[in-house]
Amino acid sequence: MHNKLTKKDIELMRQELDHRRIVLRPKLLEEVKTARAFGDLSENFEYKAAKQEKNRNESRIRYLENMIRTSQVVEEAPAGEGAALYDKLTVTMPGGKTAVYQVVTTMRADPLQGRISLESPVGKALLGRKPGDTVHIQMGEGSGYDLVIQSIEKGQDDSQIPLNSY
Repeated sequence: MHNKLTKKDIELMRQELDHRRIVLRPKLLEEVKTARAFGDLSENFEYKAAKQEKNRNESRIRYLENMIRTSQVVEEAPAGEGAALYDKLTVTMPGGKTAVYQVVTTMRADPLQGRISLESPVGKALLGRKPGDTVHIQMGEGSGYDLVIQSIEKGQDDSQIPLNSY
């Protein structure tokens, strides 16, 4: 599986990796060492907490390395009528309700904030479409719904959208 990311996404992930490797890793290792010196490890909460934080950092490092290694670089589409990466689309949902979605890369998706991945079913259906188009979102065998694109506000990656954490 390849993760579709922009060059800027990869650059931000590399910056986070450098920070986690160079700054956080030595600091967390020192905290584990200090907490270990407190004595009995079976009842040493500080040691367990420090070790858990160190492991969380190592896990994030592995995750970011994997995302970069398996990435496929995508370019932001040139300005035009069709929906592209980082554009905000106002759509009408079934029942007449409207919603605003911004199509972003996987590392910046946050559906609760209206940022949907270009690899999601909704993101795939919206890319390249124009205002007035009706798109069908297939949710499974025999079920789905239609969205009508009302407007598109052209956007670009200004690095204001943070990378996802887990």
